[in-house]
Amino acid sequence: MGSRNLIYILIAVGLGLVAVVLANSYFSGVEERQERAAQQEQLARIVVATQPLDFGSPLTAENVRLQNFPANAVPVGAYFSVEELLQGGQVALRPIVPGEPILADKLSGRAVLSAKLPEGMRAMSIPINANNAVSGFVRPADIVDVLLTRDLDGEKVTEVIMEAVQVLAIGTVQSEAATEPGLAGTATLLVDLYGAQKLTLAQKMGEMSVVLRNVKGEQTEVATNVAVLTRDVSPIRGNYGGGAASAPAPAPVYVSAPPAPSAPAASSGPVVRPRPSGPSMTVVRGTAVTDYSVNRLGGN
Repeated sequence: MGSRNLIYILIAVGLGLVAVVLANSYFSGVEERQERAAQQEQLARIVVATQPLDFGSPLTAENVRLQNFPANAVPVGAYFSVEELLQGGQVALRPIVPGEPILADKLSGRAVLSAKLPEGMRAMSIPINANNAVSGFVRPADIVDVLLTRDLDGEKVTEVIMEAVQVLAIGTVQSEAATEPGLAGTATLLVDLYGAQKLTLAQKMGEMSVVLRNVKGEQTEVATNVAVLTRDVSPIRGNYGGGAASAPAPAPVYVSAPPAPSAPAASSGPVVRPRPSGPSMTVVRGTAVTDYSVNRLGGN
């Protein structure tokens, strides 16, 4: 009995080895055929992603592979070897979709926010909450306008201090693929040095808010010097913020109910009430209607 089990085990091991050899030969043949096709059709073999990669995702042999690419259209910074790419423990700095070429400017040795900043730009964080950040629907890569509400001569004023600002992160979440609403206390914005100075000073002056805008919208929809004062909120008091004056509120119009119809006369024909000649005035008391003659000066 024991010898029979040993025979079965040896047979299973042998079949497994045969399967491994066949698989290796198959994949080796696929690689060789792709290399020959690339040489014949003047194609280059570059490294592309096989899985979606978010910010900070490490690159491994499981999520990248070589793929044929037109030799005259290879993007700058592409890798031609998986081994070369995996040296140094590279991580993604920007979202990469399956099939997209892996480029050097999208990678870093470590996932740091500073590596994502364009030349001359800064990352600046401002406090946010549900009231001043669209209930948490502001996400990384969104475009927002920044508003400041402060006291001015005894009343509140709201100003647009920055427009079309890109959001880099919400709290510590930097993934552009994040879609769930959330509030993490701060929003990190992409600004230049002057913008960082404005945001720093604005935090001392009052409360800041961010409002979402269309990503593809115009960069300058409104002038940044437009301000809304407390008195501008009420249309009855008019616009005193420098714009056109609002139209005065119309006087209320009171509509009285029509008089109740009088009881029908006993006679079968219509009753014609004589009206005085010349100027007259009609007075209605309940269901009784009386006509009075008046002269030109208002006397009767």
